[in-house]
Amino acid sequence: MDMVKCLIWDLDDTLWQGVILEDRHVTVREEIREAVVELDRRGILQSVASRNDHDQAWEWLEKLGLAEYFVFPRIGWSRKSDSVREIADELGFARHTIAFIDDQPAERAEVNHYLPEVRCYRADQGPVLPSLPEFTPAAVNAESRLRRSLYRAQERRAAHRDVFEGTDADFLRTLDLRLAIRRATDDDLGRVEELTLRTSQMNATGVHYSDADLRGLLASPSHEVLVAWLRDRFGSHGAIGIMLLDKHPGTWHLKLLATSCRVVTFGVGTVLLRWLANQATTARAHLVADFLRTDRNRIMEIAYRFAGFTDFAGFTDDECSCRRAVAADDGVARLHLVATSQPLPTTMRVDADLGEASVGALRVC
Repeated sequence: MDMVKCLIWDLDDTLWQGVILEDRHVTVREEIREAVVELDRRGILQSVASRNDHDQAWEWLEKLGLAEYFVFPRIGWSRKSDSVREIADELGFARHTIAFIDDQPAERAEVNHYLPEVRCYRADQGPVLPSLPEFTPAAVNAESRLRRSLYRAQERRAAHRDVFEGTDADFLRTLDLRLAIRRATDDDLGRVEELTLRTSQMNATGVHYSDADLRGLLASPSHEVLVAWLRDRFGSHGAIGIMLLDKHPGTWHLKLLATSCRVVTFGVGTVLLRWLANQATTARAHLVADFLRTDRNRIMEIAYRFAGFTDFAGFTDDECSCRRAVAADDGVARLHLVATSQPLPTTMRVDADLGEASVGALRVC
């Protein structure tokens, strides 16, 4: 069963007891509060779709100490299905990863009719939701506990973009984007595995590495597992990229590059590849990368091309001694980069000349 990534709450007689347009006071049962807190701890996002006066409803959420738990809320007089659809679109989540809880059978039926992939729950199920398998991730990692804050930053970013006068490229230049690259630790493995499993558009091979696989690579002296973290002036984007590197004498073999689809417009994939190419040049190593074309990762292929990679098949053994180091009949198309760039320090500013997908600057450190 697919995991729920976002639970959307109705308010009146669902999240709280009472109807704010009729009652002078509403309350939240302790078991509902505990469910909200526990789902948040697990990294399951929560939002609100409610037919109410926005300011009055939000004031009650703040009074009850719950406002901070909800991202991209929709409080107004729209159909519930429209509100649920808007929240899913804001988050960029597939409909089958969205859940909706409401006390009214008619509201649940309306959402089911227009959004049949969305899972609907009765209000009396609220306290038991954390016990259901679709709300129980296999592991809770450090980023899971920070997921809400990441999307809060996304909300602030989107709000500023809405009022910014200028092009998307101009807006990116104002973000002060900073990309940090470091070796993965045990605490990172949950997020790293998640990236290999859930990222399809920006996954170079589509290969999934399990927790056990990753622990084996961390322990291997010939492998590097690198994690990329991105932040800007609005806050952190979290861990948004991984690189799995196999180091041979004179050859670095990039077995996997995967980045979050949330940051595709920033051109992170190309910047990571350029950074790695310069590190390989400093080490006087050829850089070879695995790439397996799928029906979804065309954008990643473009990132490789922008970074200077070309088809491995275009090089003979005499021209590319690294061919023998990574030779394998595994059906994976390998791309090869001729390392001609000048060595750069580990900390550098990369002026992102990344074509139409991203124009701006990333500070890599």
